[in-house]
Amino acid sequence: MQPPAATRFILGLPVLLLVPWVTAAAAGSVVGAASSRRETHALSLSYSFNITSRARPGQPWCEIQGLVNGNQFLSYDCRSKEVKPVGPLGMKLKDTAFWERQKETLEDLVEELRRKLLDIKTGIFTKSHPLTLQGRLMYECGPDRHPRGSWQFAFNEQITHRFDPETGNWTMVPPEDQRFQGTLDGDGELTGFLMRISNGDCKGWLQQVLEHWDEMLETTGNSEDCMERCFS
Repeated sequence: MQPPAATRFILGLPVLLLVPWVTAAAAGSVVGAASSRRETHALSLSYSFNITSRARPGQPWCEIQGLVNGNQFLSYDCRSKEVKPVGPLGMKLKDTAFWERQKETLEDLVEELRRKLLDIKTGIFTKSHPLTLQGRLMYECGPDRHPRGSWQFAFNEQITHRFDPETGNWTMVPPEDQRFQGTLDGDGELTGFLMRISNGDCKGWLQQVLEHWDEMLETTGNSEDCMERCFS
């Protein structure tokens, strides 16, 4: 199934099927994209992923993109099993200690979600067309001195779940749609896994990004201020 032109997003990967809340953040060079003090104070790290129950020949069954403030720095597909740096920030971060740990966590995440996707397809969908799962993990350092994470999931481009890793609570979207009730939100092991990624791994990853942020933007002291506010 070909997505509408508005939802097709080219990021140095094959054309990636993404839902509108992912495509709203355009990719581009980090340099000069967020040079203001205000944007540095609202630094966000996000990972958008696309998983399919049946990939076309020669195509990966999953693709991931990592972004900082909407600027891509990472790409990964499950065919090559390689995390590739994208743009100036990606080149800076690829030699840091967290790069391989990031890869391992993302691989575990998409493997777990694909198992869920295949279980859902077997239990709910009987048609021959593939079922896709899109998602986004975001971790941000906002102006209120409180770092926070969030998850959002969609099946075949329809947003169905939101997850708050601070409380461990799932929200169905829309709440009256019962088709996917219990598919993701009913799995306690998955809930714990998502909480560990948000409250552990992703916090450390954002700290690593902050260490290189001023260097990328050719500024002084902004990342130190954000680090002090959110991680002290």
